[in-house]
Amino acid sequence: MDESVNKLPPTAIETPEIPEELAVEIRRLAHDLSNALEIIVQTSFLLSTTEMKEPASDWLKMLEGGVQKALDINLDLRKYIKQHAPR
Repeated sequence: MDESVNKLPPTAIETPEIPEELAVEIRRLAHDLSNALEIIVQTSFLLSTTEMKEPASDWLKMLEGGVQKALDINLDLRKYIKQHAPR
């Protein structure tokens, strides 16, 4: 039998709670990161509404890919904080 079938998914593993003082600071930083990302997202969107010639259009595609990765990481961070911080 495959051993990986019996392994718990990462979310099911017991993880210690983030101390309250640290959780407050991490929440503040995550909030500030969200605000900064919002500026980048909006700028990327506005740039995508203009006609660009290469190589600028290629750079915009790279920017959009980076923006999406940053948003995904920020969402993962916020979920982790919510799951592991005192309520």
